[in-house]
Amino acid sequence: MSVLLVMILFFTTAFVHDSVQQSPDYLDEPLDWRNKSASHRHGHAKRSVDDFSDDERPIYALTLDPDSKFKLSWTPDFQRQQVTFHVDISHSAPQSWFALGFSDRGDWPGADLCIGWEDWKGSLVVQDAHVDVSGIIHVDEHHNDCRRASYSRRQDGLASLEFVRSFDTCHRLQEEKDYLIEDGTVHVVYASGPGPLYRINGVSPSDDDVGFQRTRLLKPATGQEHQKTNDPLHALLIANVQLNIPAQETTYYCRVVRLPQQFIRKHHVVQFEAAIQEGRESLVHHMEVFHCEAPPDETIPEYRGPCTDPNRPESTRVCKRVLAAWAYGAGPFRYPPEAGLPIGGPAFNPYIMLEVHYNNPTIRGDWVDSSGVRLWYTNHLRQYDAGVMELGLEYTDKMAIPPGQESFTLTGYCLPQCTAVSLPKTGITIFGSQLHTHLLGYRVVTQHFRAEDGIELAELDRDNHYSTHYQEIRLLANPVKVFPGDALLTTCWFDTTDKLNVSLGGFSISDEMCVNYVHYFPRINLEVCKSSVSWQALRNYFQFVNQWDKQPTSPSNGVSDNYHAIEWTRLRAETLRDYYSMAPISMQCNQSSGERFPGNWEGLASPGLPLPLPDTRNNVKPCESRDDTQDEYVPD
Repeated sequence: MSVLLVMILFFTTAFVHDSVQQSPDYLDEPLDWRNKSASHRHGHAKRSVDDFSDDERPIYALTLDPDSKFKLSWTPDFQRQQVTFHVDISHSAPQSWFALGFSDRGDWPGADLCIGWEDWKGSLVVQDAHVDVSGIIHVDEHHNDCRRASYSRRQDGLASLEFVRSFDTCHRLQEEKDYLIEDGTVHVVYASGPGPLYRINGVSPSDDDVGFQRTRLLKPATGQEHQKTNDPLHALLIANVQLNIPAQETTYYCRVVRLPQQFIRKHHVVQFEAAIQEGRESLVHHMEVFHCEAPPDETIPEYRGPCTDPNRPESTRVCKRVLAAWAYGAGPFRYPPEAGLPIGGPAFNPYIMLEVHYNNPTIRGDWVDSSGVRLWYTNHLRQYDAGVMELGLEYTDKMAIPPGQESFTLTGYCLPQCTAVSLPKTGITIFGSQLHTHLLGYRVVTQHFRAEDGIELAELDRDNHYSTHYQEIRLLANPVKVFPGDALLTTCWFDTTDKLNVSLGGFSISDEMCVNYVHYFPRINLEVCKSSVSWQALRNYFQFVNQWDKQPTSPSNGVSDNYHAIEWTRLRAETLRDYYSMAPISMQCNQSSGERFPGNWEGLASPGLPLPLPDTRNNVKPCESRDDTQDEYVPD
């Protein structure tokens, strides 16, 4: 602990459209391969999708490139800790090659690959390879992790690459360091190029021949159990209509609408998804649907306008309870079979509000948008009502990230004092998680503690390769039971090496967030369980760096001005990070109405719980405990 931090701590102590439709289509989701016709392939290991055994049949699919020439399907096998990959390549030129692999952030340099190519003798070969810092392919000489592999092509120009890859190959050579496939975001890298080739070693594809896609390879098997429903589903679209987006970087636009008449009865939402107007994908950053928590007979003005407009009717401020949340990159979210999101009923106020965050960095004034959120609902009620809760950091400039930092962490606390007064004795079950930062975040973890016993339980969620461009709501492989007195800590890692000044918490895309929206049942009255450094601790910090470190901070300045006044060095950045971890806390322990639960939530002591390590493996067995004899399993 630095001397400066010790001194600071010492100082501190002195639109609505409704329709009846069929069950929704699912994109980037489980496939029904039994309805696909077999495709015969030429080359080694000829087999169609119907030749797969039940436990290896491809169940997820993703189009890799904008022209839909490369289509990936895969099957995770959690028992054997391996994934079976299959890529169909259309318009494949004779003697061309194709590579599929992984890298930390989607970069071609450093990628770990399996490459299918045709040698000068006409033999079709699959080889394990990696890419050096210059973008040149090198075949791995010491091992081949592309097991049970085949590369084949047909006369009509269709080719395919297939291989099995372990989650962890356990190869640690620096020059051939293999990618660890774990739960969370995976950057899937692909490349193609022309032949003929004498060898693949030394090939360097052009930038136009390389690409990547983000996905979650290790989707839990439980996700398949409720991909279809026999319930008659109806679609409710809440959207803006021909909205002229202001010529400014950040706009939060709110629209309050009244639900259709049929919602006088209670229904359950079983899925929701984004309905983005074509061509507006880069404009819509995230969206939320809120319920207006008011008596059922109270009329709420159907406001349309900026959420922060001072003329917004005060009565719309009750529209605070989250019903659905979507962020850029997320696909449809489906509820487990035992739970649904309650909407409607005699005690339910019929007004809801859509909030859309528009990101317009080019400050264009000619954008017109009609995007929104589509809810799929049924009147066949499920066993439990589900809810959404916010964990992490408050949206406030009290939390700062100094510039020039390769890795700076911030932690938001859901303290045991809050769960003790808000959760039922039987606890709640968290089944879904959506991690969220803005542009600087690259890793997010939510820890779970049984605080009274000082026991850290399994992490609730972790994404070691988080990207703000892929913020899906994830069904947890193992739903988490949370009881009164438990603590939930959400930690985010940020990279500010390209920043010249401090970044602050806030709502703008250029500000930062550290949040986890968790989905759970049964629904309770706790809406927000988030924190920030306490006001008094922050005032003490600014006073100290002024008096002892000669920084031009002042009590007459605002929080933002004081942070910007500091000349940030590595030591000052490390001191601030350590101070945040020990300073008293301000808690948002908020009910659905927006009011805090009774009690004093300012200046609470930091719980002193251990924060997460950056390199913890996620859903992968250590090499020494894995049974490698199962890796070479070949089905009968």
